[in-house]
Amino acid sequence: MYSLKVFTRSISTCALLVFAVSLAVITTSAQVVPSADRGGDRLWLGAEYSNINASFPYQSNQRLSGIGAFADFNWNTHLGVEADARFMPFGGFYGETESSYLAGPKFYYSRLGKFQPYAKGLIGVGRIHYPFDIGDATYLSIAPGAGTNYRIGHNWSLRGEYEYQMWLDSPGYANEPAHQIRPNGFQVGFAYRLLR
Repeated sequence: MYSLKVFTRSISTCALLVFAVSLAVITTSAQVVPSADRGGDRLWLGAEYSNINASFPYQSNQRLSGIGAFADFNWNTHLGVEADARFMPFGGFYGETESSYLAGPKFYYSRLGKFQPYAKGLIGVGRIHYPFDIGDATYLSIAPGAGTNYRIGHNWSLRGEYEYQMWLDSPGYANEPAHQIRPNGFQVGFAYRLLR
């Protein structure tokens, strides 16, 4: 398991990377000549249902499910940032639960009718409560993902996505094989546009 010093360093690195990417996107968009219409739907808040392969115990095919919340802030029609929190307490192996808290850049492809595909690269922390009350651990998580939004109204949209998280230095037990925890699976949800 992580020592407090390593955990603090990982969180600091994570925060610095998210800040640097956000600053780079803001700086890049500030250099573009503005058009008459900004084009981006500014701030969306939403909720989702997740069903993932827990990736622990190793090769168990154990699936966890739960809920999450997310926020998307878009600078323009193609660039934005997402933050999300997921809690998976259901279906765990002998009391196992997982959760994640992630943020990072998001790239939107051109709309195809009511569909708007996207790709994202998030970073943050993943938490696990191990089976049989062995203990809890927190790991630095890198999570690429892709999905699509589907507009169902002026202020509402549905979304479906796949995300693959990699929990670095997990599980981290001495004298045990190093089989990195990699939760991955699908999320479906809805969002409401709060700001335009």
